Amino acid sequence: MTKADIVEKIHQKIGFSKKESAEMVETVFSILKSTLEDGEKIKIAGFGNFVVKRKADRRGRNPQTGETITIDARRILTFKPSQVLKNAINSVAKEAK
Repeated sequence: MTKADIVEKIHQKIGFSKKESAEMVETVFSILKSTLEDGEKIKIAGFGNFVVKRKADRRGRNPQTGETITIDARRILTFKPSQVLKNAINSVAKEAK
């Protein structure tokens, strides 16, 4: 599903114009992005948690030369689905069988 698909679904279900729907989607994603850039956690009830975690420097190896290198510290984004979302996904998977 793309951003355009989300805009279309909002347009169909709520009845906003496509322009209003697009602005709404852009605003939501902008808020989510800036919150995550600031390192804050996002908890969406019934959906899940987005968390920015820090990874420390670590040793790695260049597979071509075998040379030991240092992989710089970085931040990664993780998503943990809520139990409600897990149950919904699994109930659909059971029905498909």
